[in-house]
Amino acid sequence: MTQSNLSKWLKAIIIGTGLFGLAVFGLLVPRCGYELTVLYPEFADRFWPWLCFLWLCAVPCFVSLVFAWKIAANIGKDHSFSFENSSHLKVISALAAGDSAFFLLGNVALLFLDMNHPGVLLVAVPLVVFVGAAVSVVCAALSHLVYKSAVLQSESDLTI
Repeated sequence: MTQSNLSKWLKAIIIGTGLFGLAVFGLLVPRCGYELTVLYPEFADRFWPWLCFLWLCAVPCFVSLVFAWKIAANIGKDHSFSFENSSHLKVISALAAGDSAFFLLGNVALLFLDMNHPGVLLVAVPLVVFVGAAVSVVCAALSHLVYKSAVLQSESDLTI
């Protein structure tokens, strides 16, 4: 597979992920929330705080897709191991870590406001935080490896 084809495949996956995210956060989550308020009217006051909280949690995910797109574009230009890609991966790592922390703190805050169920805190939060932490560590490791490769490449470019 050529780097150009790899770049195209990565961009297609990024677009698909973005569209899936828009469908989930733009259609599925609001619809499920609305259905819950119909079935349980006593939870109607929780609809907008939870929806806004989940939308805020989605923002770093979509921002990460922008940086992933930039990485894919650099791969297509044969700049796979560049300092720019290393910094993009570092930003994605920070976004994932920050989003995980925000999700944890937001769930705790909603629990203290009596807008969350302890079961959500015990089941969903560890799963989401674990996945976010895993993405953060993987991107940090990739950033480090890409940085080291960029250093090696820049040194080899200077040799005759």
